[in-house]
Amino acid sequence: MADYIYLLENRLSKAQRDALEKVKEVSRTKGLTLFLVGGAVRDLTSGSPVRDLDVVVQGNALKLKKDIDKSGGKVSGEAEATQSFFVDFPGNVRMEIGSTLTVSYPKPGKPVYKPATILEDLRRRDFTANAMALSLNEGSYGLLMDPLNGVADIENRELRLVNNYGFIEDPVQMIRAVRFMARLGWQMDERTRSRYETGKEEGYIAAMSAWQRGYETEEIFYEEEPLRVLGRLESEGWMKHLNPAVSTSRANANELEKLRDAQLQLQIHGIYAEAAAANFPLLTAKMAPKEVAALKNSFIRKGFVQEIDGLEAAGKAFAAQLSSKEAAKPSQAWKLLHSAAPTAVLWAAHHVKTAAVQNKLKNFYTEWPQARQRIPYVLMQEMRITPDLPGYDDLLEKLFFELMDNHLSTTEEQKAFLEPYSPPAPPPPVNLRRARGARKEPKAGKGRKKAASANEEPEGGAAGIDTPGALEKPDVLAAKPAKPAKPVKAATSKTPDRAAAAKKAPLPPGKTAEKKPAPPAKKAAPAKKSAPPPAKKTPAKAVVKKAAPKKEAKKAPAKKPVAKKAPIAAKKVAPAKKAAAKKLAAKAPAKKAVAKKASAKAKRR
Repeated sequence: MADYIYLLENRLSKAQRDALEKVKEVSRTKGLTLFLVGGAVRDLTSGSPVRDLDVVVQGNALKLKKDIDKSGGKVSGEAEATQSFFVDFPGNVRMEIGSTLTVSYPKPGKPVYKPATILEDLRRRDFTANAMALSLNEGSYGLLMDPLNGVADIENRELRLVNNYGFIEDPVQMIRAVRFMARLGWQMDERTRSRYETGKEEGYIAAMSAWQRGYETEEIFYEEEPLRVLGRLESEGWMKHLNPAVSTSRANANELEKLRDAQLQLQIHGIYAEAAAANFPLLTAKMAPKEVAALKNSFIRKGFVQEIDGLEAAGKAFAAQLSSKEAAKPSQAWKLLHSAAPTAVLWAAHHVKTAAVQNKLKNFYTEWPQARQRIPYVLMQEMRITPDLPGYDDLLEKLFFELMDNHLSTTEEQKAFLEPYSPPAPPPPVNLRRARGARKEPKAGKGRKKAASANEEPEGGAAGIDTPGALEKPDVLAAKPAKPAKPVKAATSKTPDRAAAAKKAPLPPGKTAEKKPAPPAKKAAPAKKSAPPPAKKTPAKAVVKKAAPKKEAKKAPAKKPVAKKAPIAAKKVAPAKKAAAKKLAAKAPAKKAVAKKASAKAKRR
């Protein structure tokens, strides 16, 4: 199903939306519910142009006349029987405001109206495509009411009677059917067609009232292509019942075609002129003055007659203004064309043949609109003038008029013109990245962790040097160079019983260095000034007792210097690795020599 809120907001012109808003406000203050009905809903649904607006209120619509007149609408006629009146709003908006009614026909062509609800009102209409309504009230805005499935008939492009006796009770519906078919290109469904032929043969049209006759004749002049509709009504034989004086043979067909072309040109450039008043003198060009006067008297909307009579004077006044000094510049002429009454512009475009008027109209159609293509959008973007800027549309119009008048031909002139509208540049973004070349401060936390891990090593720290992890922590090795000498003392003081036990039970690879002397390690120790002097041969028990306090004494002061020298060790990572590698290389032959010496002593004993 179509989104009728979207259609109301986008398919209607701005002038039509403004007119509906005024009527909504008036009906709200009066406490009346308002609905859009009839041809406007049909055209919105089918995609056809919305020519006029029909609205109804649940109540007496004639009570709204004064308030509508105060809101800017001009009442052009009324019908007391149907409690309806006709209003012209600015922008060539025609509207019929009526009441929701139900109707009965005691005799053909003699209706009796009574107040009713909106659904009852829809069931009294002529065709199902016209028996639809849209709510314009708060809380139900855009709600479609279609009790007779008119949407299906619109899709099938068919006219179907609401009431099977419609042509008998209200014979003017036969004329409306022909007019809709000529305008929309639709056909009647099979049953409606058979009833239409029957009504035509039986002469139902004789019951048509004079009011209906004048109304239907006036509607011909409002058609976009009145000659085609008039010709179709003539071929069906209905014009002799409406007004025999009006016919295609009495119209100026060539001038009507030229008027239609001028109307289309103006519409392309934003001027929407209603051609009904301009059509009238061309459709009645060969009629006698008495016939023309009688035709005007039959019209229901007296405001339409006044517009016809005053159109020529309004068109001449506009032509004089367009050729004066007030419209010397192209921008001035453009503004005048858009501010004047569209019907007066259309009349001047068709009837006034002076060079000054025709040249300006030609430039309006062809040359002046090209100034929009020269608007410097790229330069505006560089100057931070974007569509989200307040007043952007007004600035585009000013630029358009300046370029139309052949100003701002150079980039420098354009920059100077746009400079007052250019917003200040935004502040540069804050860069939180560290500048290149900045020296990172050493993290004390890492040094403390390394010192703590070094202090937590098990006894016989030389075993930690043999593991692969020792190469990855050179700063710890550099901080504790004296530890390898401790296992040497313990290994030399072993008794023969312990050496024999070592032969029988193999020790893990990491413990071998702890229990055997390493003579070469004594030479490496003085280089670092951290190894103790060589000890005399004493029993193993004595050595162990003396070594224990030394180990405790060394551990206590080792914590402070390591924590302080951690950053320095981190800087000299490469030399520490080399020293560790040399120690490992020196230990390898020392281990072998100690093992051979220990085995030789065991054999001798």
